[in-house]
Amino acid sequence: MYRIFVNDKPIILTTKVEKETNFKNFLLKDVTIDSVLETLSKKRIKAVHLIHHNEETLLKKFLKKIPNVIAGGGKVYNAKGEILFIFRNDKWDLPKGKVEGKESIEKTAIREVEEETGVKDLEIIKPLPTTYHIFKRNGKFKIKITFWFEMKTVFSGKLYPQEAEGITKVVWLDDEASKEALKNSYANIKLLI
Repeated sequence: MYRIFVNDKPIILTTKVEKETNFKNFLLKDVTIDSVLETLSKKRIKAVHLIHHNEETLLKKFLKKIPNVIAGGGKVYNAKGEILFIFRNDKWDLPKGKVEGKESIEKTAIREVEEETGVKDLEIIKPLPTTYHIFKRNGKFKIKITFWFEMKTVFSGKLYPQEAEGITKVVWLDDEASKEALKNSYANIKLLI
């Protein structure tokens, strides 16, 4: 099963057919992205389930229906165990961004964290779950596939929000402050924290 978010509503890719309650079922092979998004826009609908018989090809078949944007990002811890957050578009988020050229996804994640926050000396500890969300750019819907990495740093210098990317704040948050920030964050980020 996979979850692809449109704002905070999920498109659930599954092999199981469930009785509809506050969600709608569609067969993956027959549905268009436009009809899925139109269905999700209805207030009473909380999710859409896209059903396909083969779990191995479920995600691949869905990703063929919409242009893909590949990104890398980081859940970064400092020496105090605090997590690095950015504030963009009136929401708390983690630093991430698109792959440039032929760089590896790990290099993308480190570069984006550095560019968006000013944090240096980053070390990847382990991969985290990949997230998926649909967004609209220049009138067209796309899916952002973000490969996340847990990182650590001993950096203790000044933080610099990348204002050109709409980032207005960069902060280190402890457990309590992180929980508070997640109340005004994205469903994908809540899955990672």
